[in-house]
Amino acid sequence: MGKKLYIGNLPFSATEQVLSDTFAQCGTVTSVKIITDRDTGRSKGFGFVEMSTDEEAQNVITKFNGADYEGRAMTVN
Repeated sequence: MGKKLYIGNLPFSATEQVLSDTFAQCGTVTSVKIITDRDTGRSKGFGFVEMSTDEEAQNVITKFNGADYEGRAMTVN
C-alpha cells in the first residue's frame, strides 16, 4: 500500500496534473487530490498525493518539502 502525503502552501493556480507530473520524478504517483471550496470551486491551497511505496514518499518529502513552487515554499509531510 502507498503512502499519502499532505501537500500544503500550494498556489491557487496549481493543478492535479502538474502536481502528478512534478512528484512523478520520485516514483509512481497513485493519486492526487487538490482540496477545493465546495461553493466556489477554488483551490484551498493544499491537497494530497499518494505514492506507490513508502520509499518513494520519503523521496518526495526529502526533495520537495520547503521547495519553491511558483514562488511559494511547499509543505510536504
